Amino acid sequence: QVQLVESGGGLVQAGGSLRLSCAASGRSFSTYTMGWFRQAPGKEREFVAAITWSGTNTYYADSVKGRFTISRDNAKNTVYLQMNSLKPEDTAVYYCAGGTAYRTIGDRTGRAYDYWGQGTQVTVSS
Repeated sequence: QVQLVESGGGLVQAGGSLRLSCAASGRSFSTYTMGWFRQAPGKEREFVAAITWSGTNTYYADSVKGRFTISRDNAKNTVYLQMNSLKPEDTAVYYCAGGTAYRTIGDRTGRAYDYWGQGTQVTVSS
């Protein structure tokens, strides 16, 4: 069992930056693919970024490519999402998720991820 706790959300002006953190408990964190998803009011959940267990491979939604960076520190059981050049359309609740590599490969719906955090609100003002 893995528990995920996000932090780092808040209110920021357009063009600003935030770094989200997701702290994981459990022995298998370093073997999981980790992802970030977001959901804005009235919209479906959206893939943001994912990182493989070793950190070697990262994947991004086109809407955040070049602005967001996902990373992980397996020694600290933590995954990060550095968000730069934020836009009002980035406003959403951001969720951290984890899942086994073979199930999550290619998945951008979130359905293959087994573990989810409670979410952290990111609000970008114009």
